[in-house]
Amino acid sequence: MRGLSRTSLAEVEERFNAVAGSADLGTLSDELFEIADLLDREHGLRRALSDPARPAEQKAQTVRVLLEGKVSEAAVATTEAAVSARWSRVGDLADVLERLGVIAAAAEAESRRRLGDVEDELFRFGRIVAATPELRRALSDAAAPQEGKRELLRSLLDGKVAQSSLRLINQVVTHPRGRSLESGLEEFGRLVAQQSQRLVAVVRSAVELTEEQKQRLSAWLRSSYGRDVHLNVEVDKRVLGGFSVRIGDEIIDTTIVGRIEEVRRRLAG
Repeated sequence: MRGLSRTSLAEVEERFNAVAGSADLGTLSDELFEIADLLDREHGLRRALSDPARPAEQKAQTVRVLLEGKVSEAAVATTEAAVSARWSRVGDLADVLERLGVIAAAAEAESRRRLGDVEDELFRFGRIVAATPELRRALSDAAAPQEGKRELLRSLLDGKVAQSSLRLINQVVTHPRGRSLESGLEEFGRLVAQQSQRLVAVVRSAVELTEEQKQRLSAWLRSSYGRDVHLNVEVDKRVLGGFSVRIGDEIIDTTIVGRIEEVRRRLAG
């Protein structure tokens, strides 16, 4: 999630982990999203709380006066830790709070044994949006009221996806923060996957893979990467023979088109 300082992020996450254990994780996720959104809207407040020249204790006190009694103690403590850390960009403060909101939602899903479902549902919803221009326009329209978008999402997804999935999709749709809808869903999907310490592989195939094929591919990738790999399978009729697998920036291409391109590159060399 953007270029956050690893040292500062680790310090804030340590404080977050200490208070999240006894918190209502769904509520904490919503509250951290709300605080991040507040900082995005209130530029003066964001600058004041990000100012490295101001003492950390003074910024933490401002947070407590502003938020105490309005959100949970876990959200207040997490935000205090965030404003007390040093960031390279003014926008980093809202970024880290949103990031922790995603982690709280993932932890809630994990507590309900739904973490794998959330990974799948974020991926599938991204593909539905990409394949449905009318839906994408409705959800991406900056002039459309946020409540209207939330109501549309409720009508489409309520009772059909995990509550954590709906929470995360709502955040991406109503507060894109400079991201496209698809890239926001991918970003949140990567953060969710990190909570289970698994890599995410996007598999493109002309036909739906059978469960046996998925298990064999998962086992092969696990032995290759030394970690569990979550498969997001995308059926693409344009794929000719075989399939391709993308893990981060690495692509494993067994398609006919991929082989032809490889031959072309070798001939050109």
